[in-house]
Amino acid sequence: MDPLLKLLEEHALRTPADLAKLLDLPESEVERRIRQYEDEKIILGYKAIINDDKVDSDLVKAVIEVKVQPEREGGFDRIARRIARFDEVTSLFLMSGAYDLLIFVEGHSLRQVAQFVAEKLATLEGVTSTATHFMLKTYKEQGVMMEGGEDYERLKVSP
Repeated sequence: MDPLLKLLEEHALRTPADLAKLLDLPESEVERRIRQYEDEKIILGYKAIINDDKVDSDLVKAVIEVKVQPEREGGFDRIARRIARFDEVTSLFLMSGAYDLLIFVEGHSLRQVAQFVAEKLATLEGVTSTATHFMLKTYKEQGVMMEGGEDYERLKVSP
């Protein structure tokens, strides 16, 4: 991966001047490359990681494992695109293993997430089964520790 992309992925708020110093490049070159990455849809957006426990958030988050019947000539892509259009869906991945798709969803209540699964997701043609797991607490999000990440507790070793 390009070192510029790696630095932006780690901390997107760095200024082009800071990035240029770190990479030993002219600031104009860094700005040009960032614009090019955005134009080519390599960089799709920038997002802050929020600690929901520290803000007044009523969001309920869940992970849903989904088995689907792939479509002829469309495979998993067509059904995945349909699922991705739902507002409740925040992330969607094609997986290997026991299920086909892994979906991250958010709602304002357990009921809202359950209704999404029962009324929108499970009723889609091609969806054969779902398994919903509600997230109870976040310890680490996208490589960032939510709390206490700096303190390492040593495990006791006994003979």
